[in-house]
Amino acid sequence: MKDYEKIPIKSSLLEMLDAIGSELGNSADLNTRRLSCSGGMNSDSIAIVYMENMVDESQLDEFVIKPLLNVSGSASAQERMEQIRNKLLATGAVTVISHFKQLFQQLLAGNTVILIDGCTHTLSAGTAGGVKRNMQEPRTEQALRGPREGFTETLLDNTALIRRKIRSPRLWLERKTIGKVTQTPVGIMYMKDLADEGVLKELRYRLDCIHIDGILESGYIEELISDQKWTPFPTIINNERPDVIVSYLLEGRVAILIEGTPFVLVVPTTLNAFFQAAEDYYHNYQMATFLRMLRFVSFVIALLMPSIYVAIVGYHQEMIPTPLLLKLAAQREGVPFPAYLEAFFMEFVFEILREAVLRMPGNAGNAVPIVGGLVIGQSVVEAGIVSSAVVIVVSFTAIASFVAPVYSLGIAARLLRFILLLAASTLGFYGIALVVLLLLLHLSNLRSFGLPYLKPFAPFNWRDMKDSLIRAPIWMFKQRPHQLAERNHTRQDSRPEPRDEPSQ
Repeated sequence: MKDYEKIPIKSSLLEMLDAIGSELGNSADLNTRRLSCSGGMNSDSIAIVYMENMVDESQLDEFVIKPLLNVSGSASAQERMEQIRNKLLATGAVTVISHFKQLFQQLLAGNTVILIDGCTHTLSAGTAGGVKRNMQEPRTEQALRGPREGFTETLLDNTALIRRKIRSPRLWLERKTIGKVTQTPVGIMYMKDLADEGVLKELRYRLDCIHIDGILESGYIEELISDQKWTPFPTIINNERPDVIVSYLLEGRVAILIEGTPFVLVVPTTLNAFFQAAEDYYHNYQMATFLRMLRFVSFVIALLMPSIYVAIVGYHQEMIPTPLLLKLAAQREGVPFPAYLEAFFMEFVFEILREAVLRMPGNAGNAVPIVGGLVIGQSVVEAGIVSSAVVIVVSFTAIASFVAPVYSLGIAARLLRFILLLAASTLGFYGIALVVLLLLLHLSNLRSFGLPYLKPFAPFNWRDMKDSLIRAPIWMFKQRPHQLAERNHTRQDSRPEPRDEPSQ
């Protein structure tokens, strides 16, 4: 593979055009146009090169081609370049290129490269455009109240959405290019007065250590820079709502934006952040607290309910009231399999059903959960393969698993559910207790860029508890979360006391 960074620009226009065409395999979407200078110069001394459907055609015609027709032919090559750069090009971004690596980066990013015969430098005009998706409401985290805008696959559009909400000069953006083949632009966005310099330094180091052919989605970077590689729990949060990312930035966290995906990564994070939804801060704090507690309870149900059922039915029948025990025994009469095999079978069937819904076309996928759930559940009970109690338990567990506002946390519950089922089928409640204890030890050992994963519960921090299981009133959020904001901990001043009567 050639090291384009060490190959300088050639002064001969014909040699440059041949070299570019040769390196790109004379691709059908590579467009070249030769232009003649004004003032009596007969030969074509200027050429523009661009990739079809990656440039804005109107900008190319109006701000690049038309001005270039007025280049003076009597001037030297260097003078023509300065004239084009400083006087003629009407685009916002004009870059001087000295090596082939820069040339291909600009060309393949959708910009127009301007070649000048006899000059050892070229110019790049910012004409990037082409087809892109319009802004839409996020599908992964919909809210009844709040903004309806969501990120797109374009990095510059996403940074603009954030800047429209934070109109501060202290909102800084750093850019990197990751992927030896894809050359994917990546942005690091943070509030200069709030973000921890240690976190920023560690993030830059981890991104610089990524040596991979291509980055196609934020999941690549998320997995490559995570603290713990073998945990099922996500240690980096992802979201496609600008208002949510802005709230994280104002807390002192750092956002990672990747070209080609609407999902923005945020570091550092805690387990508590995965139970928070955007509309928690748009509704009344009493309702937000109730919903947040409901999410915690639903996660516990999704994690433990099938294993608790198996442990009670298989090992600890004395814990069941006698009337309920008789009903369960009557339901299980004639069922050939033990309770743990029933639970494993139904959980596995539901995982297949869930995956089928994701992969099927939209119209058919909407009917699969209803038809599949009703038909399969009723059929297996009537056939005597499983009892109706197991169908109820698995169905309630499935509903509870959808309550988590962040999809990646639900994936962790789905994986751990089978481990807990295995423990309950072998040791009953003792097995469940052992696995839960190991999970707590694992969670207490997790870090997200140095931040304890169980914070503010462990280590306990009373100041941050007002935004954990409960959501205190907004006027009580006087300080930012501990260990996030490096210097400026004050979020708001003291709340003014309301007047008894309106001022005259």
